[in-house]
Amino acid sequence: MGAIAGMGAGISLRPALAQGNFPTRPISLIVPWSAGGATDVTLRLLAELAGKQLGQRVVIENRPGAGGTLGMPLMQQAAPDGYTLSQLPQPALRTPHVQKVNWDPIRDTTPIIQISGVTFGVVVPSGSPFLSFDDLLKFAAAKPDTLTISTNGLGTTPHIVLDEIFGARKLSYIHVPYKGTAEQMLAVASGQLMAGVNSNGFAPYVDSGRLRLLATFSDRRSPRWAAAPTLKELGFGIVAMSPYGLVGPRGIDPQVVTILHDAFKQALFDPAHVAELAKYEQEPNYLDSRDYAAALRDGFAAEKRNVERLRLGRAP
Repeated sequence: MGAIAGMGAGISLRPALAQGNFPTRPISLIVPWSAGGATDVTLRLLAELAGKQLGQRVVIENRPGAGGTLGMPLMQQAAPDGYTLSQLPQPALRTPHVQKVNWDPIRDTTPIIQISGVTFGVVVPSGSPFLSFDDLLKFAAAKPDTLTISTNGLGTTPHIVLDEIFGARKLSYIHVPYKGTAEQMLAVASGQLMAGVNSNGFAPYVDSGRLRLLATFSDRRSPRWAAAPTLKELGFGIVAMSPYGLVGPRGIDPQVVTILHDAFKQALFDPAHVAELAKYEQEPNYLDSRDYAAALRDGFAAEKRNVERLRLGRAP
């Protein structure tokens, strides 16, 4: 539907594209997270490498808040000319099913490329008495409304998983949402919070010994942190990964999409970018524009089922 809707706009662009004029100015890439976190750091390098392919700078604009969804209203408002792009994280597929928003991640975007995915983990300060994930649950049972756990925002995957686990056991915790990973990890490492759940931005803190990793949300244990079990093997039956990619506003001309896709694909598999992803236990999880569009549709439908199953958010 997005391709059909973009045909009219594409007609006026094609003469310029035929002369190879796109892009003629810098491209903005919205990162809906604070600067300094794993996603921000890796996307900055990706943007730099893609800019070399495009012959124009790709400029990062951080828009943290609202659980990583602030890129979506910007996509709805931006011109479909290829000069404004955004990272699309998993919460953008979930939020419309939880609360009323004016944007739609499928209707209002043009998928460009899927980039990677993240590993979520539960961390505590290195000096914490909690030595296992079960210790957290036992503490919550013994002292209701005392355990403080931070996530990267309301409605994010860590928040949803925590609510599912604690809710099923009728346990309570104090949720402390953060806009950015770096700020959150510093708060946990310093002991301001008792635990934190976030994506692989915790890696440097775990590797340096400032944080202890109690569990991950992955399908299998990470070779890098082999001592940390998965929620699945702990008996919770939960595997939560969050693939992400880049999108533009609805209706971008297909030739512009191809130019952007090819530049970002080259950057994605650049050895420097692959190495940067590896620092955070990530790897390329590439899908082209067509397959990424299909994956987004499937993910949007799956998130609707998850929200209904957990009875979250607004009534239909």
